[in-house]
Amino acid sequence: MKPSRKSKRTAGKRKTSRRTPGRYWEIDAWRGVAIISMIVYHFTWDLWNFRLLPPDFNFFGGFWKYFQRFIAVSFLLLVGISLTISYRSAVRRQGNAAGLFPKFLRRGLEIFGLGLIVTAVTYFMGVGTVHFGILQLIGVSTILAYPLLRFRWLNFVLWMIFFAAGYFVYVAPIPVTNNYLLWLGLRTPTYNAVDYFPLVPWFGVVLLGVFLGNTFYGDKGRRFYLPDWGDLLPVRFLRFLGRHSLLIYMAHQVVLYVLTIFLSLAYYWWIGR
Repeated sequence: MKPSRKSKRTAGKRKTSRRTPGRYWEIDAWRGVAIISMIVYHFTWDLWNFRLLPPDFNFFGGFWKYFQRFIAVSFLLLVGISLTISYRSAVRRQGNAAGLFPKFLRRGLEIFGLGLIVTAVTYFMGVGTVHFGILQLIGVSTILAYPLLRFRWLNFVLWMIFFAAGYFVYVAPIPVTNNYLLWLGLRTPTYNAVDYFPLVPWFGVVLLGVFLGNTFYGDKGRRFYLPDWGDLLPVRFLRFLGRHSLLIYMAHQVVLYVLTIFLSLAYYWWIGR
């Protein structure tokens, strides 16, 4: 017996129901790539920190320096793009933007709070200093970017301003005698942190993401053609990582650190035989 048209339509709905409404496969996949890159980078840092890599291994220059920049820029651009999509979706559901700010405020405070947990853990584990890391930046940026989410070119102009201001943070830093404004990018020459992303210039990258989000995505979805590769097995894996990126971020370094301790013990036991 042939299936009816109704059963065919039902099967089609089941086939597409695996995807979360309102999500774009390319954004989740890109975030998944950034997650994998981050894990590789942090695992390499742990190996370097435990002296399991050659003494002349240049972790803070060359490839690894720009690899770290790629990871950070990817996450921050995705924050801006995702904020615009979330904002448009909420406005479309309720017909206006009234009362939306508390949602973004709450989300920003939650992420900032997770950043404080990272600060506390790194302090008590003695593995470095984190006063204003990437989670603190994302939390603050989620709040500060809200009034700008409906604009396009204004965010591009603001990104250029933050980018230019970065000259006074990284190239020719303004001299200061304390670290009270390190969240803004002003710090003493001796300040050192394992995770440091001040508002200048990094908030500008989030605003560039807002510009890209308003350029390539609109009320009716994508403004460009993209093949539907979202259900390919490798892409599905990346999408899974992308959808759970915050949980992975919070858990991965603890797992990697414990793993590196065991590798370190095994290595020094082996060479001491």
